[in-house]
Amino acid sequence: MKNVDISIQNISKIEGHADLEVKVRKNKVEKVHIKFTENKRFFTQAIRKRSIDTLPQSVSRICGTCSIAHLLCCIEAIEKGLGITPSEQTRLLRKLTMYGLIIRDHALHLYLFSLPDVFNKDSVLDFDENQHKYLLDAFALKKAGNLLCTIIAGRAVHAPYPLVGGFAHFPSKEEIKSCVQELTKVRLRLFDALDVYYNAKIDYTRETDFLALARDEFDFLEGDLVSSHGLHIQEKEFPKHLQKVVLPYSQAVGYKFEGDTYMVGALARLNLNKKGLHKNTKKDAQKYLKIFPSNNIFHNNLAQGIEILHAIDHSIEIMESKTFKEEEPIAVIPKACEGVGLIEAPRGALFYRLKMDKTGIILNGDIVVPTQQNQINMELDIKNLVQKHISKLSKEQITYEIEKLIRSYDPCISCASHFLKVNWV
Repeated sequence: MKNVDISIQNISKIEGHADLEVKVRKNKVEKVHIKFTENKRFFTQAIRKRSIDTLPQSVSRICGTCSIAHLLCCIEAIEKGLGITPSEQTRLLRKLTMYGLIIRDHALHLYLFSLPDVFNKDSVLDFDENQHKYLLDAFALKKAGNLLCTIIAGRAVHAPYPLVGGFAHFPSKEEIKSCVQELTKVRLRLFDALDVYYNAKIDYTRETDFLALARDEFDFLEGDLVSSHGLHIQEKEFPKHLQKVVLPYSQAVGYKFEGDTYMVGALARLNLNKKGLHKNTKKDAQKYLKIFPSNNIFHNNLAQGIEILHAIDHSIEIMESKTFKEEEPIAVIPKACEGVGLIEAPRGALFYRLKMDKTGIILNGDIVVPTQQNQINMELDIKNLVQKHISKLSKEQITYEIEKLIRSYDPCISCASHFLKVNWV
């Protein structure tokens, strides 16, 4: 019989600070605690008494990695509350902005954080000469994503152009042309990594519920919320089905949906809406798409790679078929109201609820981020993994498998990465 206590401080190659404790007694896993150790920043208190004029730019500072997602979700919540319907051009510009985020953010995780796991390397610094090309591919894809964000939204991080009711600036034909050329050039680079993830024999399978926005078109900004258990609801109904779970050992609360744990993110989106992908993506990623739907959490990596391809393909189509013209933002007239925003951030469903007074001041609100929603599900997956291997693998091997599993979720706890220190008691 094995009695093991596993303690991991500062899990490596993720966004932010997290520790892990696992308790095994007589070969049975009794406890798994993921501890989000970032200092509390009290987002919902910080947004109170803010004006809707400045709030979107303020909340984009919550996370440098996902700043565009917070910006666009906040704008959506304000617009829904005020009854503002953005123009078709604004909707397309926001799609392009989001696609730029997806390309650069997924590329960071796939190539720099997770790919070393597939090659059994500690980090990209240990890549050999045959693997060096993946670094070049990573930087090329991130450059293309940053370029798309910059010409459309003004910057790749804390973008200044998206506004409530419209945009403050519009890309020129020359900028669009250069971006299309860049995206076309980097598209082919992606397939080597897709093959690596497709062929990897890493299995973290456990049945769970998946939750994502879905509609006829694969969309990060619009749609109804659907689950793999068959539920279909409008985004404004999301809070009615969500239960907050206080985790006393963590600085972040967890969530359950309909009383059960669930997963959000790229894997959920591919499981629930792969039919809506761009036609060129479906054609060239045909063999990879056969994997989905999948209950193997490792396939979240492959799903992210396919989403990069979709973002590139749809961005090229939009920019080649559309000329963007100067357009005045829709007038913003404050009123007492409540608005809900729900979009698909890179790591999954991001939810905003904002209550405003008649002058446009925020009275209160809620912000639910993807990694909070995945936290309890991660713990159950780790418990399943450790229980499966406790009699077969060494402590070091189990620790490594735990880290790979956590990285497959691509958690975003804040905006830092750390080296790993493991204490076995």
